Amino acid sequence: MNTAPHFAPLEVALANGRRLLASEPEAAAEQAREILSKNGQNREALRLLGRALRSLGQDDEANKADLDAITAASNEPALVSAAQAIQAGDLKRAEHLLQPYINRHPDDPAAHRLVGEIAARLGAAEEAVKYLRKAIELAPAYVSARIKLAYLLFGQNDYRGAIEQLDKLLEIDPEHGGARHSMATTLFRLGDVEQAARLYEQLTDQVPDKPELWLSYGHVLNTIGRTQDAVAAYRRALELRAAEGEAWWSLANLKVVRFSDEDVAAMLDALEQPELDDKARTQLHFAVGKALEDAGDYQPAFDHYSSGNRIRAAEQSYDPAAKHEFIANCQATFTEEYFRARAEAGTPSGSPIFVLGLPRAGSTLVEQILSSHSQIEGTAELPYVPALRQQIGTKTRTPFPASIANIPLPELRDLGENYLSRARAHRKTARPLFIDKLPNNWEHLGLILTILPNAKIVDARRHPMACGFSNFKQLYARGHEFSYSLDWIGRYYADYVRLMRHFDELFPGRIHRVIHEQLLNDPEQEIRRLLDYLGVPFDEACLRFYENERPVRTPSAGQVRQPLNRKGMEQWLNFEPWLGELKQSLGPVLLAYPKVPDRSEL
Repeated sequence: MNTAPHFAPLEVALANGRRLLASEPEAAAEQAREILSKNGQNREALRLLGRALRSLGQDDEANKADLDAITAASNEPALVSAAQAIQAGDLKRAEHLLQPYINRHPDDPAAHRLVGEIAARLGAAEEAVKYLRKAIELAPAYVSARIKLAYLLFGQNDYRGAIEQLDKLLEIDPEHGGARHSMATTLFRLGDVEQAARLYEQLTDQVPDKPELWLSYGHVLNTIGRTQDAVAAYRRALELRAAEGEAWWSLANLKVVRFSDEDVAAMLDALEQPELDDKARTQLHFAVGKALEDAGDYQPAFDHYSSGNRIRAAEQSYDPAAKHEFIANCQATFTEEYFRARAEAGTPSGSPIFVLGLPRAGSTLVEQILSSHSQIEGTAELPYVPALRQQIGTKTRTPFPASIANIPLPELRDLGENYLSRARAHRKTARPLFIDKLPNNWEHLGLILTILPNAKIVDARRHPMACGFSNFKQLYARGHEFSYSLDWIGRYYADYVRLMRHFDELFPGRIHRVIHEQLLNDPEQEIRRLLDYLGVPFDEACLRFYENERPVRTPSAGQVRQPLNRKGMEQWLNFEPWLGELKQSLGPVLLAYPKVPDRSEL
């Protein structure tokens, strides 16, 4: 009698193993091993083995089987062709190749990972997240899928979700440098800045010759007030890469560094390098502009600011006429009738304080003063109101502001609660009030007053020329597209004044305005007025805001850690001969400041 083991046909054996998974995982694992003894690269058998071993609690062995299956999938023609199509940008062909494959092999994590990549490249972030979650559900040790998922969640401002993925990845591979760097970046964005600093310190100790790490470390150090350590980190990045534009601009952006003649010469030499990319060239122009301004060489400083702005402006799709039309649409949408119909619709919470206005108008100073109060917590420039605007637009398939008018009234309260829930991730104390200091929330004021009707609104306003020129010489990491042209800045400022006037007329006294120059001239009186508006008692700590050690992540970080001074009030006058375009585009707004022109003039 022949007692040699009998091997069933492959498909029958695989089907038998899958049938045994739920009730007899040991037998399923044995079936998988039997198949692999004949073909060690069989992806289906490796995946079957991984699932069986995970059911038995043998996670390390299960992870190895999963990863072996993913490696084996690199030889699958459909997946190889799809990956090549993605690389070439032919996403339709990649999708055409993957869809039938994934229908036949729904438990293949590599296929789900590729579909997630396609969705991400098409901008369908939620769809991408769904497929990537499925990939790591099937293969929990799938590192590249977890990294991609964490990246997408970060991009959706789901920082807690990103940290959850990175935590799991670091459990699998504690020394994964990319995951640790991503973790530090995410912690920084979430406001856990001290923890981010510790992680960057470890990373720079372990990988001391990577300028990008020193740059990130410098940004964190500046945020927590370790200015000299930040300078040292940026200087270390320059030792490693002399033409590192971001390091030069970061030093300039500290606002407390005076560049030496040798520094200026080094930056000018770097600008002569033909291989320099536009990003580094822009950063160097802004840094040289700051160095020359500090030295009193105003015309060449302005020339460098202008050169940097021209490069950056060419990269933008900003249209001042479209912004003007958008403001007109907001005025037409957000009327007395609109708000009367939604009077009881939003969430009643009065905990948020929105400090808004133009960048460089003093909002960071206002935030620092308020966050020194025992009842008010400073968070950050939270991205959640713009995210809700986008979410509403996607749902209604209508651009803002018409989109919010199309939302059913019962859902408006949910939107307010959604905002509060997301903001809660940034709260570190039990103080009853918190600040959201995203400057351009003035564009979303109609949305804010709809879903959070009891929120406090503080409008930080600064002299149009001082504010306008300060934006022109400020290089932002992202956003604020209007700031790279004097004409754009003036028109943007005028549109801002126009919309804020509209809401002042709708809700007299509802918005509290802080005029920057008045705050500098009489801080105690202005702070008392502000606290009265917020309904909290006067707190002496607000006068000593510069002693507040909270993290500050804006270009004004160094300035708000010093007592009030008037040094920046009239810096624009040094450049007045070249600011005619800004004056012209501001028009009546400039002439009326700090008052507001008549409606007919705006």
